[in-house]
Amino acid sequence: MKSLSYLNKYFIKYKWRFLLGILFIVIANYFGVQMPIYVKDTTDELIKNTSVKTTTEGVSLALKIGGIYVLLSIASGVFLFLTRQTIIIMSRLIEFDLKNEIYAQYQRLDYSFYKKNATGDLMNRISEDVSQVRMYLGPGIMYTINLIALFFLVIYQMVNVNPLLTLFVLIPLPIMSFLIYKVSSKMNTLSTEVQREQSLLSTIAQETFAGIRVVKAYSREKETHEKFNASSLDYKKKNMRLVLVNSLFMPTIVFLIGVSTILAIYVGGLYYFEAQISIGGILAFILFVNKLTWPFASLGWVTSINQRAAASQKRINEFLQIQPEIVNTNHEAYTLKGDIQFNNVSYTYPNSGIEALKNVSFTIKEGETFAIIGKTGSGKSTLVNMLMRQFDPTAGQTTINNEDLRTINLEDYRNQSGVVPQEVFLFSETIAENIRFGKNDELNHEEIVEAARKAHVLNNIEAFPDKFETILGERGVNLSGGQKQRISIARALIRHPKLLVLDDCLSAVDTETEEIILSNLKADSDKRTTVIVSHRISSIRNATKIIVLDHGTVIEQGSHEELMALNKAYSEMYFKQLAEDNT
Repeated sequence: MKSLSYLNKYFIKYKWRFLLGILFIVIANYFGVQMPIYVKDTTDELIKNTSVKTTTEGVSLALKIGGIYVLLSIASGVFLFLTRQTIIIMSRLIEFDLKNEIYAQYQRLDYSFYKKNATGDLMNRISEDVSQVRMYLGPGIMYTINLIALFFLVIYQMVNVNPLLTLFVLIPLPIMSFLIYKVSSKMNTLSTEVQREQSLLSTIAQETFAGIRVVKAYSREKETHEKFNASSLDYKKKNMRLVLVNSLFMPTIVFLIGVSTILAIYVGGLYYFEAQISIGGILAFILFVNKLTWPFASLGWVTSINQRAAASQKRINEFLQIQPEIVNTNHEAYTLKGDIQFNNVSYTYPNSGIEALKNVSFTIKEGETFAIIGKTGSGKSTLVNMLMRQFDPTAGQTTINNEDLRTINLEDYRNQSGVVPQEVFLFSETIAENIRFGKNDELNHEEIVEAARKAHVLNNIEAFPDKFETILGERGVNLSGGQKQRISIARALIRHPKLLVLDDCLSAVDTETEEIILSNLKADSDKRTTVIVSHRISSIRNATKIIVLDHGTVIEQGSHEELMALNKAYSEMYFKQLAEDNT
């Protein structure tokens, strides 16, 4: 249960609701405990008093006794309602806060975190795991406090009636406590396994739905279903083991409560013959034991809730305790200007040990169009991630206007940059909303249209029946690859960035469309620094400066004409692509 101590800050935040909830539980149980006492006193009084001679008197007395009992029940019920309105609502408020805290943490964590963790697992922790924790915060806490309050109130009244009979009735409780202790550790282990398997199940489902086109294209529905089914069976088996432990636990608790009831009747009867207890007292004991039946019987359920919550919170804490590798240490206003320099920059991926960049050095002049070209796996995208400070170099230094990139205001730097990633992502919103996503400010429709025109996607959008209000499917599934890339370019252009980075984002468009887009970008290129990453020479031939990457090393750099004159790797790449285009 140590992992649940993380939630203590929320109990402090909502302390008045929590304390009121405890008060209402005590009051509700106080009225509840008065009912057996009232039954005891009334029964003893009726046995002693035989003065009722008419039916009318009998009915009147019965209504009086029943009325008082009903009033006690109503009072107990009202405060039970107030208990739920405080503690259960508190649990919902904490659930809201916890989900927002996890989501904010997900936003804080850097790119490397998402390379190591599956999306399905992330989703499961913010949904299913938080739901399990909410059950602990609501019913788990409420029923536990209810049991404690009721136990002490009942024991106090039982001792007042007959201390020795109380001792006999409580004999099964230590056995019950031992069972709870032994079973709870087993339930914790099983709960952790169940939650882990559910995360795996969510990951398989998420990956299948995200890649459904690939699954169908390769006719792998059967294999995918078998994989999901195998994981489902594992989840079911582990869940059934947990259910088995819980199902054996509950009847045992009820049985022990039954033993207490039998002891109350048997031993109470013996004490009655010795005039140590009244009939009303025995009846009160039976009612007291029955009042303890549900709270104690619910121990198994509450234990299961708490153990599941502990397992879930432990998984949540794993992510909440992770500190991002990339941290913004400077919050002073920053204006992006000056040359960008890479000085002997190297980067090795921590998980795989692959050295993606090796002593890379070059300068991007302010206002120029800079290009990076190389084969697949040469380190182009890693260089872009380094430029946007998704990673920090393992060696060397990246500077802007002679300031280390690690020391400037990262938020301002990124706000003044526009990146079109290699893997285009569009939201399940309208086309206008996807373009508008690029800028926080309020935008008029003309600005959105202008960005679409520069990205040469305006004609395609106008061809849709709903034009800019066309709702896109998940990840823009109802658009072609080229259309998605161009909308992504429009999203970056609407920011009017001082640094524009195009990471191989023209691969899905034809050469004619590519020329138009590059021509539109060139028209106002003097207002920004542009970095174009590509494996196609047609995309970068007009750049001011080009570097050629190979296995993480800069092997050539210069303008198109200078690189062609070298007659080496760049020239060979150019003629090879030219021959492919002619073919």
